[in-house]
Amino acid sequence: MTKILTLLAMLALSGVAHAGQFSLHVDAADAHGHVRPQFVYNAGGCHGQDVSPKVAWSDPPKGTQGFALTVYDPDAKGGWWHWMAVDIPPITRAIQQDGTLPPGAYALTNSFGHARWDGPCPPGTDAPHHYVFTLYALDTPALGADDSTTPEAAKALIQKHAIGKASVTFTYGRQSR
Repeated sequence: MTKILTLLAMLALSGVAHAGQFSLHVDAADAHGHVRPQFVYNAGGCHGQDVSPKVAWSDPPKGTQGFALTVYDPDAKGGWWHWMAVDIPPITRAIQQDGTLPPGAYALTNSFGHARWDGPCPPGTDAPHHYVFTLYALDTPALGADDSTTPEAAKALIQKHAIGKASVTFTYGRQSR
């Protein structure tokens, strides 16, 4: 059991997660699993650069027809969506650091009210929050979401069509900076 927990901790710190052979790599954290400053929000008392991290993956499940990416903070009151990109074509294996999505893919409106990546910025009095990056392999090329689809409604569509997923979790807190 200790070896399994150690392996899971090492994977979390490296920014790599494996679900079977389906793997996800997010270049967002330092050696301790904390989100690096360039990816932190730049408003609301946070002073990051608000750049989206590079997200890459490999070996999706057989039958994958598309992907969806979510970034969620379960520690925020009511939960907080930082990024949700859907209808990512099946040939795609990365989203570059600038957050440019491939043709056909698009971002839904996040909890900040923007259709893009917005980085961590938990309240200054909170303990560090967790930021869960999850890439879903889907059995459909398009979810049927549109600009008015909420992240919660999109998540239900994603779960209906998911044939695999890989996740990585990082932390960020203003107290520790």
